[in-house]
Amino acid sequence: MPKGTYYFTKNFLWGCATAAHQVEGRNENNTWYAWEQEPGRILNDAQSGLACDWWGGRWQEDFDRAQAASHNAHRLSIAWSRIQPAPDRWDEAALDRYRQMLIGLRERKITPMVTLHHFSEPLWVAEQGGWENEDIVELFAAFVHKAVQALKPYCSLWVTINEPNVFVFSAYIDGVFPPGKKDLKLGLRVLEHMVRAHARAYHIIHELQPEARVGTAINYRGFSPATVFAADRWLSNLFNKLFNDTFPRALRDGVLHTLLNKHVIPDAAGTQDFLGLNYYTCERVRFNPFAPGNLFSQRAFPADSQVSDSGMIAHHPWGMIECVRWGHQFGVPMIITENGVDDEDDQLRPQYLVEHLHDLWRIINNNYPVEGYFHWTLVDNFEWERGWTQRFGLWGLDIETQARVRRPSADLFAEICRTNGLSADMVEKYAPQSLPKLFP
Repeated sequence: MPKGTYYFTKNFLWGCATAAHQVEGRNENNTWYAWEQEPGRILNDAQSGLACDWWGGRWQEDFDRAQAASHNAHRLSIAWSRIQPAPDRWDEAALDRYRQMLIGLRERKITPMVTLHHFSEPLWVAEQGGWENEDIVELFAAFVHKAVQALKPYCSLWVTINEPNVFVFSAYIDGVFPPGKKDLKLGLRVLEHMVRAHARAYHIIHELQPEARVGTAINYRGFSPATVFAADRWLSNLFNKLFNDTFPRALRDGVLHTLLNKHVIPDAAGTQDFLGLNYYTCERVRFNPFAPGNLFSQRAFPADSQVSDSGMIAHHPWGMIECVRWGHQFGVPMIITENGVDDEDDQLRPQYLVEHLHDLWRIINNNYPVEGYFHWTLVDNFEWERGWTQRFGLWGLDIETQARVRRPSADLFAEICRTNGLSADMVEKYAPQSLPKLFP
C-alpha cells in the first residue's frame, strides 16, 4: 500500500460550524420559532425544542469534544433575538452568556469565528417588515455595534451574514423559509438591503476593532449544463450568476447587478477581508419549457451519483476545486466555512470527507489562498424546514435524552486536525474505498 500524507498549510484552521437557532434551543422570540408553530412549515411538523441545549449549558461538553478532537477553530452564530429582544431593550445577560461561550473556546485554545446573522431575526424586526424594509440596514447596524463592542475582546473573525443567496432563494422564491413568500422582485429588494447591511456592519466592525477580519459566507452550488444544447448552457450560466455571483460581486465592485436593474452601492466596494465558502454539492441544469416557476429549468444530479440520506446532496468532491477557483476571482483569502453531508449511519461521510479534503489540498497546492475548513457540523442539529430528518453531525444526537453518540467520522476528523493533513493510513482505516483514488 502506498504511504504518505497530504499536509495542509501552517496555521490552517480546522473545526466545525454551528448556528444559534439550530443548537441553542428554547428561543421563542425569533422568526424560526414562529415558523415552527405553523402546521406544515417543517417536515413532519417537527420543532427545534431544546435543539442541542446549548442555551442550557451543553455547549461546554460539546466544546470539550471539539478540544479533545484537536479542533483549533469553531464557527458559531449569535442570536439577534436574544441580544435585542425588543426595539428598546438589550439583554446584557444574553451577551454575557455569549461572552462565556467565546471565553470557553479560547480557554480550550479554539479560535472563534462569529456569524452575526444566520437566517433568523427577532420577531419585532419581522413585524416591522424584516429585510423587506430598508430600515433593516440601520437596525442591523445597531445590533452589530452592540454585539461587537461587547464581544471584541474574545473574537476578531466575523461573518456578517450567512448565505444571503440561500436566504433570498428560500424565503422569497421557494417560500420554505420565513416569511414564506414567492416574489422574485421582493427577493431582489431583500438582497439589496442585505448588501447595504453587510457594508454598514463591515465599517462598524473595523471602527470598533481595526484588526478584525470581516467577511460573508456564500453558499456555492456549481451549476453545469446537462447537455451540449445552447439552452442548457445559457440556463446554467444564468443560475451561476444569479445564485453564486451576485452578492460577492457587489462587495467587490460596489454594484449590485440583478435581473431587473443594477444598484450602485459605493460603501459596499471592497468590504470583504475574506470570502467564506459553503460547499456541499453540484448539479446539472436542463431546459424545461414546462417549468416557468423554476426559470424553465430542471436540475438534477447525474444518474450514477452517490447521494445523501435525504437525496439533497450528491458526493461531488471535484466541486470543491470548482468552488475555490470560482471564489478566487474576488481577490481575497478564502475559508471553507461549511462542508458536510447528512448521513445518519456514517456510511458516506468518511468517503465524502476525505475526498473533499483531498481535492481541497490539491487546489491549495496550486497556490489558491484557502486558510481553513469548518465541517458542518459538530452535533446533529435542527435543519431548518427539514427539521430532524437530516443528520450532519460528527456526533449523533438523541433528541429525547440529549445523549451524544460518537460516529467514526468524529475520530477521522480528529486525526486530520491533529495531523494537519490527510494520510494514507487514515484513508485505509476509515474510507478504504477511497484509497486507490487518493493514494494510487
